[in-house]
Amino acid sequence: MATGIIGVGHYLPEDILTNKDLEKMVDTTDEWIRTRTGIETRHIAKNEESTFDLAYQAAINALAHANIEAEQLDMILVATVTADQSFPSLACQLQAKLGASQASAMDISAACSGFIYGVITAKQFIDGGVYKNILVIGADKLSKITDWTDRNTCVLFGDGAGAAIVSEVSEDKGILSFELGADGSGGNALHQEDNKIRMNGREVFKFAVRKMPESAEKVVEKAGFTKSDVDYLIPHQANVRIMEAARERLGLPKKKMAYSVNKYGNTSAASIPISLSEDVHEGKIKDGDLIVLVGFGGGLTWGAMTLRWGK
Repeated sequence: MATGIIGVGHYLPEDILTNKDLEKMVDTTDEWIRTRTGIETRHIAKNEESTFDLAYQAAINALAHANIEAEQLDMILVATVTADQSFPSLACQLQAKLGASQASAMDISAACSGFIYGVITAKQFIDGGVYKNILVIGADKLSKITDWTDRNTCVLFGDGAGAAIVSEVSEDKGILSFELGADGSGGNALHQEDNKIRMNGREVFKFAVRKMPESAEKVVEKAGFTKSDVDYLIPHQANVRIMEAARERLGLPKKKMAYSVNKYGNTSAASIPISLSEDVHEGKIKDGDLIVLVGFGGGLTWGAMTLRWGK
């Protein structure tokens, strides 16, 4: 057996904030936002809707898609930078709400790379024969730490959650290679200060446009494939120009890249699993497809993996 993903789910809040709405809030324009980021709308959670609420709905959807019960979970991992409180962890709160009485639980903080960190952490427990079914969630309510007076950052972010059930799959499927990395010396380029997101956009762009394509290419080579073997790319949905750099590095046509940044903006740790779930449910990802997932985030962190889709 190998380790892979047997079910996915996602959830987005109902309220939508458009670029036209932002024009009334800060000195910006719809054209400026679209041409520089590719973002047109983003989903924003209501004040009373917590990160926990987002994560719970995504978890329910992933469990249903995997056709397993919460009692069958051995572990819950939640990647987030916007947990509702320091402790108990969001994962522990979900364990109780889901009724996953057999599961251990912990949160992971790797910002937008968090979901990939979570999946690879889950892989180690399953490969080692310790656990069988692990729920990995990426969930963030970035709206609560967004400075809505900063026109350079407030146009970028949205709220949401995505989830996956990591488990045993047949030996010709599953996770084939991965890379995790960090450069703490670049932490000030994207960080939280006074409970708000602060970003040096130029430095983050330079880092991401180099590291994301490089990491994507590396994991393909590690898995023993060439770029022409890749069927689909799911990059972190932060900025269309960064995403395009990764796509072009792999030589893929546009139709072979997940593209949801226009609808949801940057949802941090939720970005990759939302795109994965959406495209699986829409039939864009098929059994046997070779997929590359790649992201970067505050820390600075990055992560990538190749995955042969299917059970």
